Amino acid sequence: MKALSLLLAIFLCSNLCGQNTFVFLGSFNWEKEKEGLFVYELDTVKGNLSKVTAVKNVKNPSFLTLSADGKYVFACTDSKTENGGSVSSFKFNPKNKSLSFINSQKSGGENPVYLTAHNNGKWLVNGNYTEGSVSVYPVSEDGKIQPFVQNFQFSEGSVIKKRQDRAHIHSTVFSPDFNYIFLPDLGADKIRCYQFNKEKDEPLESCQQPFIKTVAGSGPRHFAFHPNGNFAYVIEEMGGAVSTFQYKDGELKNIQRIFTHSEKLKADFESSDIHISPDGKFLYASNRGAENNIAIFAVENDGTLKTVGYHSTKGKHPRVFGMDETGKFVIVANTGTGRVVVFRRNSETGMLKKVGRKIKIENVSAVQIRKY
Repeated sequence: MKALSLLLAIFLCSNLCGQNTFVFLGSFNWEKEKEGLFVYELDTVKGNLSKVTAVKNVKNPSFLTLSADGKYVFACTDSKTENGGSVSSFKFNPKNKSLSFINSQKSGGENPVYLTAHNNGKWLVNGNYTEGSVSVYPVSEDGKIQPFVQNFQFSEGSVIKKRQDRAHIHSTVFSPDFNYIFLPDLGADKIRCYQFNKEKDEPLESCQQPFIKTVAGSGPRHFAFHPNGNFAYVIEEMGGAVSTFQYKDGELKNIQRIFTHSEKLKADFESSDIHISPDGKFLYASNRGAENNIAIFAVENDGTLKTVGYHSTKGKHPRVFGMDETGKFVIVANTGTGRVVVFRRNSETGMLKKVGRKIKIENVSAVQIRKY
């Protein structure tokens, strides 16, 4: 009996002891003297966030991504800075809970908005919104970003001239096998595709299907793959909808388009972020404007979506949100009210419930969650 109890204790400790969940938050701080990049620890019982550390001397770390091993935090920096733009690297030590600056490189275009890291730890891809471009960087073993080796500029726009005068790359998302990368272009109403050959010095190569057109004036923004790898979803900032695609080997086939906002809303909507639960059963999409909420969809067996409901984000202008790897928590960055809000997710119904205390971070704009 004692031996069984000991084995049970060892098992529980191997799964729970030493594991902490950290939340990385970026913001538009506008002044380097102010803290702009933050690390909080998440209490996975009560849902409270406790500040661990923060970084100054970096301007507008507006979007964050983590290396596959969690050692490094990469940020879009100098965002929304005229004639500026950079990408920066930081080292995170979960033992002493420290975050330290490594280096920065020019973004290759004004207003970097989205970064993604290859799972082999050797590459970083950045999308620049204002000038509609994508840059590819080698990353050293110590997390240092090297100067970009490729930079593709796009120019064509679309039908709504006020917002789509030219290309505006809004995200850079690898396929599940990391052999392709997709670039939703809000300005051109296109989802661009490149093959990614990780062994080459210049890894981006044109796809057989170099882009797929979305609905005119829809403004594709963020992109997500289903965990099974057979489906992909794009959220349309201007169209207020999610488009569903069948996916195979770099090719997308549209099979559905469904609105993210309630039927009563005919205007004043601006959709922003999109994530799928780890079990693949639910998709979540955030709305800004008249409805500051998260739309919740059930994912059918054929990949199509069915509306389940909506949940207030308890703040204004939810620019991004994140979901932890267990699918238990959703954390929202309400940029307009500078509030970070934690929700517990019901894995059976998909619905959300606010937990913990709201955290105040002025102009908070990015969320990443990681267990160490």
